[in-house]
Amino acid sequence: MNYKKQGLLLFGMVLFCLIGVSYAGVEAAPLVPAPNVSIGVNEATNPQEVALSLQILLTLTVLSLAPSILIMMTSFTRIIVVLSFLRSALATQQMPPNQVLVALALFLTFFTMSPYLDAVNQNALQPFLAGGMGQEDAVKAAMEPMREFMFKQTRENDLALFVNLSEAPRPNGPEDVPTSVLIPSFMISELKTAFQIGFLLYIPFIVIDMVVASTLMSMGMMMVPPVMISLPFKILLFVLVDGWHLVVRSLIMSFN
Repeated sequence: MNYKKQGLLLFGMVLFCLIGVSYAGVEAAPLVPAPNVSIGVNEATNPQEVALSLQILLTLTVLSLAPSILIMMTSFTRIIVVLSFLRSALATQQMPPNQVLVALALFLTFFTMSPYLDAVNQNALQPFLAGGMGQEDAVKAAMEPMREFMFKQTRENDLALFVNLSEAPRPNGPEDVPTSVLIPSFMISELKTAFQIGFLLYIPFIVIDMVVASTLMSMGMMMVPPVMISLPFKILLFVLVDGWHLVVRSLIMSFN
């Protein structure tokens, strides 16, 4: 009992000393003034301040629209739609998860768009950062590689549709087509191409579903869901033919 009392007493003294030291350290520490942050709207005194405010507003707007720009003007739309069709054809519910599909689509987009992004960096971004090009000229220079990519993937029928709907004069060449007409034409062309690839992906898996359903009916097992039986065969077929390699290879080559 004496050892227990001595131990508790020693523990109490050590705890008391630690509290005292920490308190003394807090008391001895110099006071650090807290920063005062104030946000207000003041009247502009010269045109330069107005121009700077407009530039900041434009930059924030572009940053907020960056995901939409990524979807509208790159290969992301076709890739993510095809990958979604593939998951639906396999009937694997949420496997792979949405995060995995979006991440794969983003990396494949960066891979396919790398030549055009390099051109944007060399012809527009770097000269603008070096001060050798104005903002409007940099935007025009950055749009040229992106327009070249979109023209390669856009069908003439889709482009003619939006040209007629816009009631604009008939363009004499690609340089006369407005970007506001080119972007929606490119998007519906991408959706059509993605649906065509998705249809081809569905065919072998539909055949497996039909074979399994016919086999179950002939065996009198009508209460067994065909999807549950066909799912392992679909995954086995997809693995044996190296499905991810074929799908990704076909997607990348479809942009050439």
